Amino acid sequence: MSKAFVGPQLRQLRRQHDQSQAEMAKALGVSSAYINMLENNQRSLSVRMLMALSEVYQVDWRALVKDPPQTLLVDLRNILQDPIFEDEAPDLQELRAAIEHAPRLAGCFVKLHGHHARTLDRIMRQSETTTRDALAEASPETLIHDFFRSNENYFDILERAAEALHEQIPGSSEDIFQGLRLRLQSIHGTQVAIRPAEAMQEALRIHDRQARMVYLSEALDFQNRAFQLAHVLGLIEIEGILERLIEDSEIAPGRGRARLQVELANYFAAAFLMPYARFRKTAEEARYDVERLATRFNCSHEQVCHRLTTLQRPSARGVPFFFLRIDRAGNVTKRFNATPFQLAEFGGSCPVWNIHSAFMQPGEIIPQFVEMPDRQRFFTLSRTADRPAFNPATRNHRVAVAIGCEIQYAHKIGYAKAFNFQVPNRFSPIGINCHICPRQACAQRAHQPLVVDLPIDPGRRGNTRYES
Repeated sequence: MSKAFVGPQLRQLRRQHDQSQAEMAKALGVSSAYINMLENNQRSLSVRMLMALSEVYQVDWRALVKDPPQTLLVDLRNILQDPIFEDEAPDLQELRAAIEHAPRLAGCFVKLHGHHARTLDRIMRQSETTTRDALAEASPETLIHDFFRSNENYFDILERAAEALHEQIPGSSEDIFQGLRLRLQSIHGTQVAIRPAEAMQEALRIHDRQARMVYLSEALDFQNRAFQLAHVLGLIEIEGILERLIEDSEIAPGRGRARLQVELANYFAAAFLMPYARFRKTAEEARYDVERLATRFNCSHEQVCHRLTTLQRPSARGVPFFFLRIDRAGNVTKRFNATPFQLAEFGGSCPVWNIHSAFMQPGEIIPQFVEMPDRQRFFTLSRTADRPAFNPATRNHRVAVAIGCEIQYAHKIGYAKAFNFQVPNRFSPIGINCHICPRQACAQRAHQPLVVDLPIDPGRRGNTRYES
């Protein structure tokens, strides 16, 4: 067993039982000085003491030695880029000390700043908002993103359930649709029918539980038909697991929970179509070639990109990626993150990032090396993805998806092989969006930043109308 420092957890346990250090020491048969050293992380927890704590206080020993989320340090560093802290931000050593000695306090700080950021955003977007609760209320998208991120974008219980189901449905990836269809019919008495797009009233899937029917739109291609059936099967077969995860999310009842149920069922569907071990092994062998993975698992480009963000199994991690999807207007329509990259929550991600120029090169994968204002560097891949066409007016509807990883992992990505990413000027300077980007002399600036006053000289015209 490696050294375990459990000061904050031990202090919280003692306070929950309304005990002094001396009283806890007596209950455990040790000295109060030893308890004091444990609480201050001056001594590590021995196996004997761990078992004693578990027996005396009836607690799960795993809860005592559980480390803070890996994302906590990243979240703190990102938050401290906020201009309200200016030059008062603590250094990395202080942040690590705070997490080691007061992880709950650090977590509360992250949560508080999240409320602060959402409040500012709602003030900017909804001037008619009047109540404090409405100002601080997060959107379902934010709540779901934060829940996935707090779980490091990985749900082992869904992975295991998907793997178990995949073993029960034999056949190649080309046979998977019929296998899912047969299981719905034979096990659950549910029929599947393909309907004309006009009859679906612009829906892609309708699951009528009472009639035991699943209707799929003919607008869906093969990959998305299989994905939708896997989604439905997840809602039916692991309903209890989904309910427990939703309850653990602490999202209030309402549309947020309904949206979370959809995203968790989508996670299950992707895990079923692309089983973890085989998908990760193939990804590493193919050097994360998205097109090759899509062909091998008979999935869409977007499905593969999204799946790559979930390779966070503690015993078998893949390259940590973020995922972002935008429409032609730049609105963010989906985002998941297993990296320190700060994703725009709402419309207006940085125009210097080539996720936007992907629309001019449909179907092509466009690599880019980018640098954030805090000098963190990433390698990104952007490409368009076509949406289902309901009618002639929707035939040219496309979105753009991007995935990216920290530069330290770029050597594992085949798309980066042709580049010398040690060249300093290879990195494009980008930001989260114009509202909070501090960069000066950016020709793509579209808004006056909230975080810095740009110089204005009436006698000089700069690259944009926002600075001279």
